[in-house]
Amino acid sequence: MALSGMRGLSVFISDVRNCQNKEQERLRVDKELGNIRTRFKNEKGLTPYEKKKYVWKMLYIYMLGYDVDFGHMEAVSLISAPKYPEKQVGYIVTSCLLNENHDFLRLAINTVRNDIIGRNETFQCLALTMVGNIGGREFAESLAPDVQKLLISSSFRPLVRKKAALCLLRLYRKNPDVVNVDGWSDRMTQLLDERDLGVLTSSMSLLVALVSNYHDAYWSCLPKCVKILERLSRNQDVPQEYTYYGIPSPWLQVKTMRALQYFPTIEDPNTRRSLFEVLQRILMGTDVVKNVNKNNASHAVLFEALALVMHLDAEKEMMSQCVALLGKFIAVREPNIRYLGLENMTRMLMVTDVQDIIKRHQAQIITSLKDPDISIRRRALDLLYGMCDVSNAKDIVEELLQYLSTADFAMREELSLKAAILAEKFAPDLSWYVDVILQLIDKAGDFVSDDIWFRVVQFVTNNEDLQPYAAVKAREYLDKPAIHETMVKVSAYILGEYGHFLAQRTGCSPKELFSIIHEKLPTVSTSTIPILLSTYAKILMHSQPPDPDLQNQIWAIFSKYESCIDIEIQQRAVEYFALSRKGAALMDILAEMPKFPERQSALIKKAEDNEVDTAEQSAIKLRTQQQQNSNALVVADPQPANGTPPVGQLGLVKVPSMTSTADLKPVDQGLTQANGTMTKVDPYPPDSSADLLGDLLGPLALEGPPSTAAQLEQNYVPGIDGVPSTADALALAPVEEPANSVQPIGNIAERFHALCLKDSGVLYEDPHIQIGIKAEWRAHHGRLVLFLGNKNTSPLVSVQAIILPPSHLKMELSLVPETIPPRAQVQCPLEVVNLRPSRDVAVLDFSYKFGHAAVNVKLRLPAVLNKFLQPIPVSAEEFFPQWKSLSGPPLKLQEVVRGVKPLSLPEMANFFTTLRLMVCPGLDPNQNNLVASTTFYSEATRAMLCLIRIETDPADRTQLRMTIATGDPTLTFELKEFLKEHLISVPTAPRAPAPPPVSQPTPPPATLNDPGAILAGLL
Repeated sequence: MALSGMRGLSVFISDVRNCQNKEQERLRVDKELGNIRTRFKNEKGLTPYEKKKYVWKMLYIYMLGYDVDFGHMEAVSLISAPKYPEKQVGYIVTSCLLNENHDFLRLAINTVRNDIIGRNETFQCLALTMVGNIGGREFAESLAPDVQKLLISSSFRPLVRKKAALCLLRLYRKNPDVVNVDGWSDRMTQLLDERDLGVLTSSMSLLVALVSNYHDAYWSCLPKCVKILERLSRNQDVPQEYTYYGIPSPWLQVKTMRALQYFPTIEDPNTRRSLFEVLQRILMGTDVVKNVNKNNASHAVLFEALALVMHLDAEKEMMSQCVALLGKFIAVREPNIRYLGLENMTRMLMVTDVQDIIKRHQAQIITSLKDPDISIRRRALDLLYGMCDVSNAKDIVEELLQYLSTADFAMREELSLKAAILAEKFAPDLSWYVDVILQLIDKAGDFVSDDIWFRVVQFVTNNEDLQPYAAVKAREYLDKPAIHETMVKVSAYILGEYGHFLAQRTGCSPKELFSIIHEKLPTVSTSTIPILLSTYAKILMHSQPPDPDLQNQIWAIFSKYESCIDIEIQQRAVEYFALSRKGAALMDILAEMPKFPERQSALIKKAEDNEVDTAEQSAIKLRTQQQQNSNALVVADPQPANGTPPVGQLGLVKVPSMTSTADLKPVDQGLTQANGTMTKVDPYPPDSSADLLGDLLGPLALEGPPSTAAQLEQNYVPGIDGVPSTADALALAPVEEPANSVQPIGNIAERFHALCLKDSGVLYEDPHIQIGIKAEWRAHHGRLVLFLGNKNTSPLVSVQAIILPPSHLKMELSLVPETIPPRAQVQCPLEVVNLRPSRDVAVLDFSYKFGHAAVNVKLRLPAVLNKFLQPIPVSAEEFFPQWKSLSGPPLKLQEVVRGVKPLSLPEMANFFTTLRLMVCPGLDPNQNNLVASTTFYSEATRAMLCLIRIETDPADRTQLRMTIATGDPTLTFELKEFLKEHLISVPTAPRAPAPPPVSQPTPPPATLNDPGAILAGLL
């Protein structure tokens, strides 16, 4: 902008820049807007200079982000000014402030047309620039023929024709039905003979748009495009101003090669030979250098050349050269170049006969799988998945399994799904496939869909030689002290069917087998209990005549669950109990499952449906087919919390088809095939009146079978009998609940309190929806998955979920669909990063409509301070130097806390453990005191050691003295207040057994007022 001579504008800009804060700036802007509005009302007294000055001020205010809702007419009127300064202001401000549908633009169409068809080139350029920026339909209808005449006329300077080409391109993109380009083939051919590279580059952009819609009419342009590439590759007649870091017009090279990709494969041998010579020169002349700008330009040309090579289906020798070049790129240190190398090598997989060449770089690709950049890791995973076949499947899958242990949870879902598909497609033998799937479930249980373990059960059922081996492996995993619930399911099913083989191989009796499986019952959710009950019945059937002791144990379990609130568990328990008393009838009904009909795996079928086509598909089609999908996973699955969508060749498909959960049956004796159809009849189908969403959260359900709804709520915190009755005792930021006609089920505050101490459970529930949470925390990162389950047979509409994060948390919620289908569940991942210590709480603003009811709730999310703690044991040699070095405030704070819930020392130690504090016994000689340690993680503090000392008064358990020491003043204060709030509102815990008596004499207990209680100088 030429602002010389406009003193008022310069003063205004200086005033705005000198404002001390946003409020001062707003006051100054409002004052100026009021002045401009007053002057425009008296427009007759304005000189052209003053009008221009005020319009410039309006534009500057608009660029600062303020609304400018007046003065548009004054800006448009300047377009018709006879002098350049006023006309320039009119065109620039109009193109910035007005969109293509603004009514005022109609008033300027005639003026703009007069400027375009006039002989003043400066005015022509201004008009073409504005039309190209706005590109409205009325402009296209009125001005497109005149712009076309400017482009093809040789009487105008290249500057005007270049702008005409770009203006016509914008009009064609916005309104292809209005801009008449019929018969433009010959004219485009003439334009490609242009010697001026500016006009040629603009014309090539127009050609790309034309051939992308209809290439058959522009065959005559193809030889011209090849000649342009030859001219540029040989650097013939290329002006210096169009040479960028020694590369002749890289922009024109890229556009030309992109235009060639819209044509079918070139058949003319001379044209093809000339083109391959150019491509060969590009491939041979591109390398990685230290200059970033040159790298960017040369790589842009190179990767477009690679796409053209794939499109032309070049000879194997050139393909090999391309792969070798990409192999160099994936080995360099620069992450951007490595990313591009992996991405383009993945695209090369679409071409036949190059997979073997790509395999030579397998080791380097696997190395990229461990790159610090997650984008590179994802591209490496895509490439490994695409290049896998029978010859290298074992190595690749084993590498993926090894990487799974250290992979961050943002990739585990895709990683586990791809490993499962590869293991099934390319398994050298079935025992290896069983080993892989069991390892996968063991390492990534939360991210393994039910389809995966359904499939391994089908393989075992259909292959008799595999059944003893599978039983032995399942038994090995059950021997582990802690396994995932999905592992319990698959192991229980296999051992129920084929556990009798263990007696022959390992000498494991039915009673021992029952004992091993029954140990896992307290740790599973209600959806797994039916499978375990069926397994017990199978064990009883295989042990005929039964061991009386074993029979009584199993009958006692059946009897216990006959009164379970879950209708499926109750029905199975009742019927198994009755059948087990009939002897032979039990053996007939629970006989070994017959083989499943052979059919294609649902995982492989879905993967194939989403794979990109191979040799015939060009790179340009791949580019046009890429779409941005929602990250919300719509799951309709008996175990939706583990549901995982299928994976295509180049990426995870984020939105599978929505299937109603009302059509699904529990999987056990009638195992559901992976494609969703029942191949066996469930001998004990659930009653039609059963609540199919009774276990909506799958693995998030509570431990053990619930007996009443109240018991469900009380079981949220392991080891705690009840929940606090004080409302919002743990609330760090009060949230007002709006008045809704739909009332929640259960206490929202109590649900929040429970989730502060555990990582999965129900956050909110009402008659229409259930919102569950499952979380995983690592250092200062967290990943929560929100499970939105529709409990009705009608859809929930207008669904909205907005995260209101506090300033210390960085949170990103994936897209939530506006509609949740009937009886379906949606998973929405939520990424959390802790920036600094704080007790503020994030809020989920959630709303939906069901019928005429509109529901809006604001729910606190359990991303609280203790989630970023990691317990760490500290010895005396480590503790005392740290404690002494943190001397006094603000790093060490002490406070007497009164009104504490009375707890014994073991109860308090257990409660501290739930808060992720490590109690360190033996550090404090006073048996009435506790010492604990933990590590706090945030971006600001990184790993910060926290030391805690609690001094209790045996005579008055309602008060204690708490001392907190850390290396960060803010963390010390926030942690002290956090523990104080929790100690005051702590729920009653079960009383632990009293500690054994101490043989040596102990000093009398000190009260909080006794200064001699402070460890006599040790602490």
